[in-house]
Amino acid sequence: MKSGDARIALIGFPSVGKSTFLNTVTNQHSEQAAYEFTTLTCIPGIINYNDAKIQLLDLPGIIEGAAQGKGRGRQVIAVARTADLILVMLDPTKGDTQKHLLENELESVGIRLNKRPPNIYYKEKKAGGISFNSTVPLTKCDEKMVFSILHEYKIFNAEVVFRGDHNADELIDVVIGNRSYIPCLYVYNKIDQISIEEVDIRAHEYNSVVLSCNLKLNVDYLLEVLWDQLSLVRIYTKKPGCAPDFSDCIILRKGCTIEHLCHSIHRTLASNYKYGIVWGKSVKFSPQRVGLQHTLADEDVVQIIKK
Repeated sequence: MKSGDARIALIGFPSVGKSTFLNTVTNQHSEQAAYEFTTLTCIPGIINYNDAKIQLLDLPGIIEGAAQGKGRGRQVIAVARTADLILVMLDPTKGDTQKHLLENELESVGIRLNKRPPNIYYKEKKAGGISFNSTVPLTKCDEKMVFSILHEYKIFNAEVVFRGDHNADELIDVVIGNRSYIPCLYVYNKIDQISIEEVDIRAHEYNSVVLSCNLKLNVDYLLEVLWDQLSLVRIYTKKPGCAPDFSDCIILRKGCTIEHLCHSIHRTLASNYKYGIVWGKSVKFSPQRVGLQHTLADEDVVQIIKK
């Protein structure tokens, strides 16, 4: 079951240290041993960080061919689709082969790592044939290619507008419509087994963090990176005439407004909203009166006045 303020799926080949990491950062115990496939089911744990409860799922090790169902790979990957962030744990002693294999397995089941959904408008119609248009010059795909792809999928009446320079694969993703676009962080465990030069190279790679679960090296930094990647913000509430309640906070996503805060407190609060008073980084003056559409920042204090 999904619980907590966000969900992270821990994916990797057997014996890369996923269970050791889960035991290090959560109170949950996942069996760990020096042989492969120690973990056979999904084991959830909760990371308590910055007053937020982040659910971490220790998934069984993936093997090559998981997308085709090998080693119950399909069930493992299906759980990963529900995550807010995928943590790919790698063994730096194995080179880049593990990374490429995992990316290919996830790609083949419709999980797109660190990619944005293509900016393509697509709508099927009952009649009228295929109408194609683009708002930017296209270099990777043309009208003929679009028509042939749609005919391949037995689609003969549709409207397609390219609002970005996308390729044929991205159009297929839009047509199929069941792709998951999930941010991903690559974690290189067991850095105590490689040279300091290799550690430096891995640490400077895109979206990568190095750590050693056994020696508890760099774990705190990884938790900071996870917090940033999940784009979580803490909002504190205040009753009129009382001090803010810093013992309890509401966890929302970056870009949240007062309206989102009202819905998270009670579903009828937004309709009875008169005005709000905010202390914090999101306002010019502290305190400041704000409306429903005011965007909140991390550690803001909010007092809501009802009609």
